[in-house]
Amino acid sequence: MQGLESLLSRLEALAARAEALLPAPAAPPDWNAVAFRWRGRLEPVHHPHKIRLADLQGIDEQKRAIERNTRQFVAGRPANNVLLTGARGTGKSSLVKGVLAKFAKQGLRLIEVDRNDLVDLPAIIDLIVDRPERFIVFCDDLSFEASEPGYKALKSALDGSIAGAPENLLIYATSNRRHLMPERMSENLEATHASDGEIHPGETTEEKISLSERFGLWLSFYPFDQDHYLAICAHWLDELGRTTKSAPAVRRDWRGEALQWALQRGSRSGRVAWQFARDYVGRHAAG
Repeated sequence: MQGLESLLSRLEALAARAEALLPAPAAPPDWNAVAFRWRGRLEPVHHPHKIRLADLQGIDEQKRAIERNTRQFVAGRPANNVLLTGARGTGKSSLVKGVLAKFAKQGLRLIEVDRNDLVDLPAIIDLIVDRPERFIVFCDDLSFEASEPGYKALKSALDGSIAGAPENLLIYATSNRRHLMPERMSENLEATHASDGEIHPGETTEEKISLSERFGLWLSFYPFDQDHYLAICAHWLDELGRTTKSAPAVRRDWRGEALQWALQRGSRSGRVAWQFARDYVGRHAAG
């Protein structure tokens, strides 16, 4: 008996040492935050990027659609997952941040999830399913190869899992690719022709479409023409000029500089206009 007691005592001591090496249990999320990042747990973003929907120029149709969808969602009415695709720098990500700023006081929350962490979507859903807030899972600049595990996880979360999607969660994703995956010329060879002349896409194409079509609302973004680009430049020159108390931002020659800036960048986009305005106002600020 003495030997058994000694063995048990040693095992208890060994277990205590092993327990000390284990990581501490994760602290519960700070539900007072309005934005989170997923890093194996919900980490609050204490200073989220705040942007007003009114500051987003040249995308009025897309703005109205996502604002309407989000308003339905925070009101507890049916709403759709949203896929925003198209030209870079045209306001896709800013639009998602803008609806957070507009509806945060009504209980909207944003969870940013990287592509590689999409396999954790079931864990995220378990965390928020009984919360009173309304959550948007935000996947920015999303694209996949079909073999990636996050691809299957996203498909299941959107529509296809045995577990129903919670009523307090939607997924908003941005991508430069309409179907979120690379499209190759060889895939056209998989298409088949029916006897009545119809063309049926091959299996690879069908697989790609099956992911994007799970988003109920598609919003497309296109490169800005010169007038739209200059209008966005003028907006930000006025906004930043007032903020920095600079000399009047609008001068006769700013348009020429704005066009030259866009030519050097090889793009006329909202992002390029914002960057030009920051440079211009910074150079002409008083003091």
